[in-house]
Amino acid sequence: MNKLLLIKDNLANKISYYHVMLFMVSLPFNMFYSHLILVSLFIHTLIHLNRNNIKPIFKWRMFVLSSVFIITVLSTIYTINPNEGFNEWGRHITILLFPLLFCLNPLDLKKYRQQLLMTFALVCTATIIYLYADALHTIRHYKLPYSNLFSAAFTNHNFSEPIDMHATFFSMQIAVSFIYLLSVLIKEKTEYKKVFYLFCFFILIAGIIQLSSKSIVIASIILVTFALPFFSLKGMARWKFMMGSLVLSVFVIIGILNSDTFRQRFVNELKIDLTKSKVVETTDSRLARWGVVMELVKKAQVTGYGAGSEIGLLQDGFYKHKLYSSYLNRLNGHSQYFSFLLKSGIIGLLVYLSTLAFGFRIAVRQKDLLFFTFMALVAIVSFSENLLDVDKGVIFYAFFFSFFIFSNEEPGNKDLPVKIHPSAVNQESEILILEGDFTTPV
Repeated sequence: MNKLLLIKDNLANKISYYHVMLFMVSLPFNMFYSHLILVSLFIHTLIHLNRNNIKPIFKWRMFVLSSVFIITVLSTIYTINPNEGFNEWGRHITILLFPLLFCLNPLDLKKYRQQLLMTFALVCTATIIYLYADALHTIRHYKLPYSNLFSAAFTNHNFSEPIDMHATFFSMQIAVSFIYLLSVLIKEKTEYKKVFYLFCFFILIAGIIQLSSKSIVIASIILVTFALPFFSLKGMARWKFMMGSLVLSVFVIIGILNSDTFRQRFVNELKIDLTKSKVVETTDSRLARWGVVMELVKKAQVTGYGAGSEIGLLQDGFYKHKLYSSYLNRLNGHSQYFSFLLKSGIIGLLVYLSTLAFGFRIAVRQKDLLFFTFMALVAIVSFSENLLDVDKGVIFYAFFFSFFIFSNEEPGNKDLPVKIHPSAVNQESEILILEGDFTTPV
């Protein structure tokens, strides 16, 4: 624990480190705290700003990381709903702020990456324990049978309701945490630490199942079975792990199918989502909503209708197609890819896909399992959710994308020793200080 809280660095970097740590700790909770910590970190960065410590801003990485915000700004020029377009600016501004902040702040994220991710994983574990405790307390208070813990009343959004988090977005955070803990567990040699990490891992797995996000459960099985052994293991150890993961996944699936609640959630609701809605149904399938979206997209394929236009456009379409549940609840299209098509057309979608491809390329090139996990989660969830239309989804995307990009970079020359040119010796009035023109031995 001391390694997480006590670091050796200058005072300004220590304060930055604790800011980033507190920000990650706040992610599973109300976004008010995250925004407050982000503002504090930005002010602290500006106060201690040193032009010698600024990382290059005008690079491709900055453009790619900010691409979603740039598309939002450009599509506001022709939007049919300017007010909502500017509101979207407010939601997406963190997509610009995080890469800018990590460029200006001299904190070496690569150096402290493991401590920060471990803190985040432990906080997610503690949050799941709290949610189970709250659910059990409610069951006991109303004298319900404990088997109700696995009923619809305590799964999915109802499970995460005490912390006011969308089940899928919280599940994304948990998935990053348990993949990290599993990667640490594989390499850990100390027995008591292995037991502790294994305990946290199973708590997080239980949380994933209890939250019952279909896309995250599917993504987690794929990541554990294939991505983790590909990035972390070699030879026979890789194949043994894959076979063990497949067997474990089969048992998990059998357990899900044997529960009425989970079978309803993972099987029956999935069937409903992928079929056309009927007038007699009280809920509307995603497929039906996607059909309405595609009708609108055909009329503005290249540039779309502009930022902030989605809800207003879909209201008319939902009513016309008798999707009254979607109409009354003012739902979006529930797909980030379709959302880009609707608001910024093929151009916007291609920019988003290129951004995801950039992230995947860096993750594979750097053999970064956690970065790959993050990119896979974003890509998969984007099929079924408007990830970037809600604050909690935007914060997750903006922070971790920038965090993994900058924590993969080598630190700059800000901490390198100063070399004095030989010709300047004994010439106090004409000393030339040359920084960084040497190679540090490895």
